[in-house]
Formats: sequence, C-alpha cells, structure tokens
Amino acid sequence: MFARSFVRVSLVALSLGCAAVASAQSEVPASRGAATEATADVLLSTLRANRKAFVAVNLQLTDEQAKAFWPLYDEYAQQIGAIGDRVAALVADYEKSLKDLSGEKAMQLITGYLDAEAERAKLRRSYLDQFAKVLPGRTVARFFQLENKIDAVLRYELAKTIPVVDEKPAAK
Repeated sequence: MFARSFVRVSLVALSLGCAAVASAQSEVPASRGAATEATADVLLSTLRANRKAFVAVNLQLTDEQAKAFWPLYDEYAQQIGAIGDRVAALVADYEKSLKDLSGEKAMQLITGYLDAEAERAKLRRSYLDQFAKVLPGRTVARFFQLENKIDAVLRYELAKTIPVVDEKPAAK
C-alpha cells in the first residue's frame, strides 16, 4: 500500500516537473533566445535527473544489484534520451511549421515521430535481456512499468501543449 502511494506521489511530483517544462516550452516565442534555450536545457536535465531518482526510489535495489544496474541504466538513459531529443526537435519543427504546415511536411514529421517511436521500442527490447542479466525478472518488469508510467506523464503533458493539425489548411 505504501509503495503504491509513493509511486503515485512520485509521479505527481514528476508530472509537476513536466508541466513546468511543457509550460516553459509552450511560452517560448518563435524566435528563441539563448537564455530561453538555456532555461529549456536546464529544465530538461532536471527532468532527466528526476527520472533517475524516481526509478531509484521505486526499485529499491540491493547494493549488489545497484552496482550492476546503474551503469547499464546510464547507458540506456543516454540512448533513450537521444531519441527523446529527436522527438523534441520534431515537436519544435512542428510548432515552427504549424501556421503554414503543408501535407508533405506533416507526413515528414509524423514519419520522423513514428521512426523515433519504433527505435525507442527496439532499444527497450534490446536492453530487456541486459537488465535481466543483472536483476530478477520481477524487478525488470517493475523497471519497465516505471518507465512506462513516466513516459505516460510526459506524453500527457506534451499532448496538452501541442496543437492538433487543422483538417484544412488556413486560408491565405
């Protein structure tokens, strides 16, 4: 019962951090300045650090497990983060292009997004066996559940800030 409550509280805290990132990104003018980019970078690195803390608190690894898991996790997080950066660039491109979004550009963006998501799934699948070598199966399952919960919060926060493509292009 306590663990479930703690996961909920942790997700709420992570959600608030995501909301701050999403809010900061949605309020960025089209011509981003260096200070705004720096702020977004700080928020993103804070979010990534909070993600690791969230996993750490909710996995409760033994010292031996932690010694084997965390270097592998850091490697995984770096690779998954690179995919997340690609998605963030696609979102930024979308927001920049939204006013005059052509059908061709829309297809390019959605293809890039689906490619990134396929790569994310492939990467997770490749790390499943590696994590299973250093953690018990139930702990590996819990880890991926935590990852999915974090991603659900992030996607929700992102979805709140990204406008949906109009069915018909704007009149010129």
